[in-house]
Amino acid sequence: MMKFREIIRLHEMGRNQSEIAQSCGVARSTVQDYTRRATAKGVSYAQLEAMSDSEAQALLGKQQGASIPAKTIAFKDIHRELSHKGVTLALLWQEGLDRGDWTLSYGQFCRRYNQWKGAQNLSMRQVYEGGDKLFVDYCGLTVPVSHPETGVVTAAQIFVACLGASNYTFAEATESQTLANWIGSHQRALSFLGGVPACIIPDNLKSGVTDACHYEPGVNRSYQDFATHYGVAVLPARPIRPRDKAKVEKAVQEVERQILARLRHQSFHSFSRLNDAIRPLLKQLNERTMSAYGLSRRTLFERVDQPALKPLPSQAFVFATWKQAKVNLDYHIEYKRHYYSVPHWYVRRTVTIKISAQLVEVFYDHQRIALHPRSTVPYRHSTLPEHMPPEHWAYKSQSKARFLAWAQQIGPHTQKQVETIFGNKAYEEQAFRTLKGIQGLATRYGSARLEAACRGANALGMVGYGRLKSFLKTNRDQLPLPAEDPPAVPLDHDNLRGQTYYH
Repeated sequence: MMKFREIIRLHEMGRNQSEIAQSCGVARSTVQDYTRRATAKGVSYAQLEAMSDSEAQALLGKQQGASIPAKTIAFKDIHRELSHKGVTLALLWQEGLDRGDWTLSYGQFCRRYNQWKGAQNLSMRQVYEGGDKLFVDYCGLTVPVSHPETGVVTAAQIFVACLGASNYTFAEATESQTLANWIGSHQRALSFLGGVPACIIPDNLKSGVTDACHYEPGVNRSYQDFATHYGVAVLPARPIRPRDKAKVEKAVQEVERQILARLRHQSFHSFSRLNDAIRPLLKQLNERTMSAYGLSRRTLFERVDQPALKPLPSQAFVFATWKQAKVNLDYHIEYKRHYYSVPHWYVRRTVTIKISAQLVEVFYDHQRIALHPRSTVPYRHSTLPEHMPPEHWAYKSQSKARFLAWAQQIGPHTQKQVETIFGNKAYEEQAFRTLKGIQGLATRYGSARLEAACRGANALGMVGYGRLKSFLKTNRDQLPLPAEDPPAVPLDHDNLRGQTYYH
C-alpha cells in the first residue's frame, strides 16, 4: 500500500509499466490499475503526497477483476510480433480478444506472457538511450587502508557507476558498503556526471534493496528518498541475472584491471589519499579509445549522455534513515537512548521515524506529527508543550511564582499561608502537591472562605492542607478569632531604678 505514490511518480516521469513494477516491487497489473485510476480521477503525485494514506486510497478506490480461464496461447508468435515497431502487448491482447482467441484480462495476459518469456531464457542485445540508465555496483577487489597511528587495516570498498550509452565510468573508495556510504557514493557519482539520468540500476545490495526478490524487489526507504529528491527511478537488477547489469560488470572489470591492479604495490593510510590516487587513473580510463566504438568514453559521454542528463537539484540531498517505533504511555518514542515527544493521542500507535544529522521527524499515516532537533544526550527527554495532555501541562507549568501570584489574588492571609508552606519545605517542588490541594479547596468552598480559614489558621500557627480542610469542613472559618491579650503598659514611677541605675 505504501508504494502507490511511487507508482504515480514514476508514471509521471514517463517510465513504462514494467520498469515501475520492477522499481516498486509490485505486479505490473497493480501498476496498470493505479495509473488508470489516477488518470481517470485526474490525480497527480503532488496531490497524493499531500494526502494521508487512507485519504489517497479512498480517492483512488479499489476493485478486483474475476479470473477467466484461458486457451493455449502461442506466445512465441506474440513475442515475434513485439519486435515490430509500434506493436505492444496491449495491442496484441486486444486483437486476440477481437478474434476470440482468449478471454483473459489484460493483466492475466501479461503475467502469462512474462512467465513464458522467463522460461525461455532469452538473451537480447540491449540498446541504451543517452542519459537513460546509470548502472552501479561494487568491485569484488578491495584495497587495504591502514590507520597511521593504530595500524588497524580497513578493506576499502570500491564503488563503480557506469552510464549505459557511453560507458562513462565513475569510481571511488569508501570505508564500507553501509547505507550512508552507498547513497553518498551515488551523490558524488551524479556530481561527477554533472546531471541526473532517467533511472539507476543497482545490484541487489542490502543497502539499497531490502528484499532481493526476482519479481518484487524492495527498495530501501532512504534510497527511495534519494531517488525522489533527484527525480530518478530505481530499477534493481534481478538476482543472479548478470545480463541485467552487464555494463557495470564490464566497468567493474575495467576498474579492477586498469586502476586497482596498478595500485597494488602502494600503501595508503587514509581514504582521501586512496581516492586521490584513483582519480588520475580513472581519467585515463575514460579518455582511452574503445576499440568497439572508435571513441573514448569521455567523447561518447559528451556526445550522447551529457546532453540528455537532467540538471542536478538546486538543493543538496540530506541523508536520513528510517525506522518504526511504538509510542510509549508517556507519549514519547526512543531513538538511541534519547526520548522525543509526539502528540499524546498517538499513544500505543506505531509511527515512522526519519532521522537525519540535525532533525528527528515522526510520521503517522504519511503525515508528519512531530519535529525535534536531534539530540545525542542519553536518557533525556525532548518534550514539546503542545504534545502534553492538559493535566500534564498544568502540572509541568507549576512554579513558586505562579502559586504566590494565585495566593496574592485570594488575599494576604492566603499569601502568608502559602509563603509559610514554602518555608517549611527543603525544595520548592515538595510544596506543589499541598498547594494544588489548597487550590482545590478554593474551588470547592470559594475564595472568601479560604481566605477566612487561612486567617484563622495563621492566628493559631496552623499550616497545611489538612488544617485548612478541617477549618472549612467544620465551619470554623466563620467563627470569630480568640481574643488577643492587650499589650502590657510599661511602668514608670520613682521606685523603679531603671537600666541606667547600675552604670
